[in-house]
Amino acid sequence: MPKTKSKSTSRSKTKSHSRAKRALMKHAASPAPLQYIPWISVPLEDLNPLLQRQFVVGQEIMLARVLLKKGCIVPEHSHHNEQLTYILEGALKFWIDGKEIVVHAGETLCIPSNMPHKAEALEDTVDLDVFAPPRADWINKSDQYLRGKT
Repeated sequence: MPKTKSKSTSRSKTKSHSRAKRALMKHAASPAPLQYIPWISVPLEDLNPLLQRQFVVGQEIMLARVLLKKGCIVPEHSHHNEQLTYILEGALKFWIDGKEIVVHAGETLCIPSNMPHKAEALEDTVDLDVFAPPRADWINKSDQYLRGKT
């Protein structure tokens, strides 16, 4: 005699699939708008005397241009966001995963979610950081670790 699924099992799968379909439809129904944004039009935010940044936020991703003067320290922190760091000019020394890694101009560092890290600018540095999802603490300015306040 073939096994039949219980009504509750098939009902819960149907509900789960319905929720997933609604989420996909909602996402498809509200596409992110196209954005063309020259960096010169994005305000430069002074976080401390050695650190400035600009950022652009998409629907599920964020790009930041970070300007660090030589000697600037980004204190140890972690976040649920995945991070890609690309150095345009200069060099950053990272303390991460029990290692010291120096990332120079033209090099990239991929930082997984929730991995504690600290950085120091070895020279004046221009850094592009990509975050997914966007950093809510940067958007709402609650990132006190960068502002010299704890």
